Amino acid sequence: MIVFLVLGSVPVHAEDQNEVYAQRMTLYKKVEAVTNIPWYYIAAIDQYERNVRSARKDIPKAEGITGIYFKPEEWVGILNPNLEDQNPTSIKFFNGIGYDGNGDGKADLHNDEDVIQAFAQYLLKYGVDHDNIKIGLWDYYKRDKAVGLIIDKSKIYKHFGRIDLEGHAFPVPYKSNHSYKNTWGDARGWGGRRIHEGTDIFADYGVPVRATCFGIVEMKGWNRYGGWRVGIRDINNNYHYFAHLSGFEKNLKVGQVVEPGMLIGGVGSSGYGPPGTSGKFPPHLHYGMYKDNGFTEWSYDPYPHLRLWERQDRQKARKK
Repeated sequence: MIVFLVLGSVPVHAEDQNEVYAQRMTLYKKVEAVTNIPWYYIAAIDQYERNVRSARKDIPKAEGITGIYFKPEEWVGILNPNLEDQNPTSIKFFNGIGYDGNGDGKADLHNDEDVIQAFAQYLLKYGVDHDNIKIGLWDYYKRDKAVGLIIDKSKIYKHFGRIDLEGHAFPVPYKSNHSYKNTWGDARGWGGRRIHEGTDIFADYGVPVRATCFGIVEMKGWNRYGGWRVGIRDINNNYHYFAHLSGFEKNLKVGQVVEPGMLIGGVGSSGYGPPGTSGKFPPHLHYGMYKDNGFTEWSYDPYPHLRLWERQDRQKARKK
C-alpha cells in the first residue's frame, strides 16, 4: 500500500518524508556538535517557525527542509546596500545575522545549514543552558507565548528522542458507543451569544477520553463553560481542547508529555456553572482545535480531522 502524508496542500510520499526527517535530524545534531546547544532546542525552534510560516500569508513558505525565516535585511544587516550579500565579512560589518554554517565561504540565506547555524550562533551569545536559551528566545521573539511553545516542543522532542511525531488517535475508542456530526460554528446561548468552537462527541458517561496527538498538557482544570477540561499542545502549534469531562486520569498533570491514545480522562457532562456543576446536558466530549500563528490563536473546524483519525484507528485495528 502506498502511503502519503499531507504537508500543507502538497501530498508527500511517506518514504520521502522519512528522508526529510533524517536530514533535519542530521542538521540538528551537527549544530549540537558545533555549539553544544542540545539538538531538541534547535528542532523546536525550526518546527515552531515552520508552523508559523505555514499559517501566515505575510511571509514566504519554507522551500528547504528547515523552516527558520530571516528577512533579507536581517540577514545582511539593515544598513547593507546589498540585500543579496553572501560575504560573511561584509555581513558581519553591517551587523547582519547571516552566517557561513557549512564552511563554503558564503552566508547563503537560502541554504538550510547556513540559516540554522545562524540562529544557533545568535543563541550562543546567551549561553547553552536552559534558562539562558529562554532569555535568548525572548529577546528574539519578544513574545512569551512563542517562548513557551518552543520550550514545550523541545521537551516533547527530548522525551521521545525523535522528530517524526505526526501520528494521531481518535479521542474516544472507536469501538465505543459514540456519535458525532459537524457542529463547528453553530450558535450557543448559555453564557451569552457565541458560536460552537468544536465538535461534540456523544458517548456514555465515563467512556475513556484519550490524547489525540504527541504533545504536552498545557492546561488542566475547570471553567464555567467547559467544566473539567484539558488542553494539549502538539508540535504543530495546534491546541487540542477536551471539555465536559467526568474527571481526569489520576496522574495527569500540566507539563506532562503525552502521545496518541494515552488516557487523559472520561466523558462527562460537567460545566455550564460553578465548579462541580454537572448533568445540565447529556454526556459528551467537546473537542476543539486552535491554531497559533505567532501573533494570535483562532479556532478551526476539527470535524475533518476527527473523521480521518477514526478511520485510521479502524485501519490500525484491522492490521493487528
